[in-house]
Amino acid sequence: MNFLKKTVLLTLPLLLLVTYVNAEEKKWSDEAELSSVNTGGNSNVTTFSAKNILMYKFSEHFEGSWKASALSSKSEGVRSAENYAMGLRGDYLFSKRLFGGLAAGWNKNKFSGIDARYYGGPFAGYKFLTGPKHLLRGETGLDYVSEEYTDNTENDFMRGRLFGAYQFLFTEVNKFKQSVEYLHDFDDADNYNINTETALITVLSQNFSLKTSYEIKFDNQPVPSTLKKTDTLLAVALLVNF
Repeated sequence: MNFLKKTVLLTLPLLLLVTYVNAEEKKWSDEAELSSVNTGGNSNVTTFSAKNILMYKFSEHFEGSWKASALSSKSEGVRSAENYAMGLRGDYLFSKRLFGGLAAGWNKNKFSGIDARYYGGPFAGYKFLTGPKHLLRGETGLDYVSEEYTDNTENDFMRGRLFGAYQFLFTEVNKFKQSVEYLHDFDDADNYNINTETALITVLSQNFSLKTSYEIKFDNQPVPSTLKKTDTLLAVALLVNF
C-alpha cells in the first residue's frame, strides 16, 4: 500500500465521523493539515505531508485527543524522507488554568535513525495566559521510552519533558504560534532533544486556513552517530477545521 493510500485510510474515517456530528451539540473537533509539492523538469521532487488532530470532550473536566502525522519525500525517484507518528492523550482540567493527564505515542523515522519509538507517561501543565490575544501554557512530564534503531540496536530509558506553547492573535484572521519542547534522558545527560515550531496562520474561511511553518528538530546524540544532529522543515499547508 503506497503512502497516499495509507494517509487517506488514516484520516478519512475521522473526518467522516466529525462531519456527521450535530454542530450545536457536538463534542468533537478535528483539524487536518495537508501539503503537497511536486516538481518536474530539471528537478524531480515529490513531497507529501499530512497531520490530523482529533479531540473529544468527554465532560466538563476531561478531554482526549488523537494525533497522527505522516511525511514522505522522493528526489529523482529515490526516497529521501519518511516519517510517521501517532499519539494519544487524555487531559483532566483541575481548574481553568491547571491540568494534567497521561500521554502515549509511537514514531518511525528511518532517515533519522528511528526504526520504532514507543513512549508513555504522566504530565502536568498550567495556562499562564488565557486570552483573548495572548495564550501561553507550559507542561512538564515524565516518559518511559523504548527505541529501536536502524543499526539494529535498541535503548530503554526514562526521560523528562518540558514544553511551552505561545499564541498571539494579530487579528481575527491572523495568528502567530511558537512552541518549544525539551526532552532529557535521565540515564545519559548527553542524550537530549530540542524541538521547535514557528508558525503563521491566516484564516481563509470558516473551515479553511493557510499555515506557514518552520520546524527544527535537534538530536544531540543520534543513532547511528554518523547522522546529522539537526533536521529542519519549512512548509506551507492547508488547514481544514471541522
